Amino acid sequence: MDSLFDPEVHRTLQRRLDALKPDAPRQWGKMTPAQMLEHTARALDMAAGKTASKQALLGKLIGWMFRAGFVGEKPFSKNSPTGPDFIVKDEPDFERTKARLKSLMTEFHALGEQGCDGNVHGFFGTLSGREWGVTQFKHVDHHLRQFGA
Repeated sequence: MDSLFDPEVHRTLQRRLDALKPDAPRQWGKMTPAQMLEHTARALDMAAGKTASKQALLGKLIGWMFRAGFVGEKPFSKNSPTGPDFIVKDEPDFERTKARLKSLMTEFHALGEQGCDGNVHGFFGTLSGREWGVTQFKHVDHHLRQFGA
């Protein structure tokens, strides 16, 4: 499975991010390209353990039913639900937010699996470093596809 910890996957996602334009038309969803960049950066902050996260009660109750799909090989589906902390309501500066996301991706990549092992996802709870690498690849890939990058 592809992982953001894989050097070639990391380079490929960085190139795709470089190709993203502020006026890229979305293929689905409601976010603008700049909002998507901030949304994805917030998720990477959580994955890297930069922002503390606790598993929500709903996740404790039903997260197990969806976990295999979340950490598995299948790409994320369009218009999937997101946690309230990841909904971006303002319009961030595109270039600044893109630079922040690129930097976060590189920091996350450098942490490696061991550096992320045991960090908590707000819905799925504690994930292994391997699971974080896979899910963050899937998340970034999903949103770059959303805008044709």
